[in-house]
Amino acid sequence: VQLQASGGGLVQAGGSLRLSCAASGRTFNNYAMYWFRQAPGKEREFVAAISWSGGWRYYGDSVKGRFTISRDNAKNSVYLQMNSLKPEDTAVYYCAAGRIGTRSSEDMAYWGKGTLVTVSS
Repeated sequence: VQLQASGGGLVQAGGSLRLSCAASGRTFNNYAMYWFRQAPGKEREFVAAISWSGGWRYYGDSVKGRFTISRDNAKNSVYLQMNSLKPEDTAVYYCAAGRIGTRSSEDMAYWGKGTLVTVSS
């Protein structure tokens, strides 16, 4: 599975962005999909996860209630809708594929290149 994230950019605090991750490969539907992020000088952080069917979703504490993960298996895509953005959300955002039920980046099988999100105050 090859992954490509897009949709990052510069946004003011309180604004919204929608990230997309396009996957190639026929086994996309077999994987849970994840978003992680990494801010300068910090470790990679779990953001959100969604099961292959979309029926199970969970979020990191710092984004719960503000971010929503979704997927469209017909389009081999996963999305991250980010609302009420804060300056501390500034990071490179990565999509990844792996087994469901984890929050660890070490459990991911595939990674996409990141997309930069910058939130100005």
